[in-house]
Amino acid sequence: MSHGFGLPAPGRIHAIHVSPARGLPMRPVESVLLASGRGIPGDRYHQSRHRHVSVQALEDLEAAAAELDAPILPESTRRNITITGTAVPSRPGDQLVIGEACLEVVRIAAPCRLLDDEIGEGARVALRRRAGSILRVIGGGAVGVGDEVQVAKRP
Repeated sequence: MSHGFGLPAPGRIHAIHVSPARGLPMRPVESVLLASGRGIPGDRYHQSRHRHVSVQALEDLEAAAAELDAPILPESTRRNITITGTAVPSRPGDQLVIGEACLEVVRIAAPCRLLDDEIGEGARVALRRRAGSILRVIGGGAVGVGDEVQVAKRP
């Protein structure tokens, strides 16, 4: 479905999770400030070169959970932002406008090799092609659960 100017209908932020270090649990938060060129302050990937924010779609998690026949919680995949109502862009250079921020796709996210241990046997396979995308912050700003998400494809 389109929403003016040939753009897909907007989605919404379903959940936001951060973790200060690899291996520590993901912590749910209501909002974060996305720092331009840096990512999420307090998250393990803050100030990394290109991997600022990871985004996944709730609908993809639900499809993977149905295939796996087990629940997959947004935080279990270790992605930062879970959106609903629109697909996650996957083509490098595509942009995602979330709240006050603008992000650019760097690459598709690969399912973490630890998912089978965290979620259950077969989780990594169920999440293949459903693990979201890795984005860099090109325009910082505050984002929060419930904020509108708009995909802007490259021409």
